[in-house]
Amino acid sequence: MARKTTYRKTYSRKPAGRSFLSRLFRGLLLIFFGLLFIGIIYHYRKGLAYYLGFKTEKVLDEDAVDKHLSDVRNIRVLENHKGKVIGIDVSEFQGKVDWEEVEILDEKYPVQFVFIRATAGNDRVDRQFKRNWEGAKENKIMRGAYHYYRPNENSIEQADLFIKTVKLQKGDLPPVLDIERLPKNQPLDSLKKGLKRWLNKVEKHYQVRPIIYSGERYYSDFLKEEFSEYLFWIANYNFYREKIEDDWLFWQFTEKASLPGIKHRVDVNIYNGDLEQLHFITVE
Repeated sequence: MARKTTYRKTYSRKPAGRSFLSRLFRGLLLIFFGLLFIGIIYHYRKGLAYYLGFKTEKVLDEDAVDKHLSDVRNIRVLENHKGKVIGIDVSEFQGKVDWEEVEILDEKYPVQFVFIRATAGNDRVDRQFKRNWEGAKENKIMRGAYHYYRPNENSIEQADLFIKTVKLQKGDLPPVLDIERLPKNQPLDSLKKGLKRWLNKVEKHYQVRPIIYSGERYYSDFLKEEFSEYLFWIANYNFYREKIEDDWLFWQFTEKASLPGIKHRVDVNIYNGDLEQLHFITVE
């Protein structure tokens, strides 16, 4: 009779050193993320303190906290640019603005200029332009007008519409060309020629060189080199960016600010200089 053979299952043990290293690595990882979180809170402490009521002694409900948390970075940016001039830009998307109330941003930063959308493409006048244009003037806020450029429409017709709509006066800011989109059915060279035709016609009419508005990536990829003789107003809302670049005239750093007199969220901009320097670039 054959003897039954039994097999004993054996288990391999992990080396004690490897288990220790794994625990050590996990511990260090937790410490790293904990310190990173604390660092972020510390970095934005002024904005958090402001909006959670520690400095203002305001009691905010849950909805108000949620509404303003996106502005924590805004406070940080504004604190980094003391001495610079703060302004906004508006269009019909902000609804009817109560210009008598548009005065102070976050109870601390005076609004000293505004860019107002006047026209878009070759046939569109902003529904609130006239009201905004007159309201800013009456309330002594330095004003400027901008045109939203449509790449697939005739550039001269777009310039004519802007000139017909906007009557600049002494003390107004230079006209602005807002270009954000690429053409659908034409090469990039044709777009650039159209932009230059718009810029040249508007400059000839107002006797002042226009400013170009665009996003940072669009500016870097398509405009920076070929339009280097122009001053730029750049949009960048990235969380990591907290300082204006030296070669930017204006920086639109957020599109989600709250301001008395404006029901909807609004864009906020920083001028790369003081108030005296801003007056220097206005229409004479």
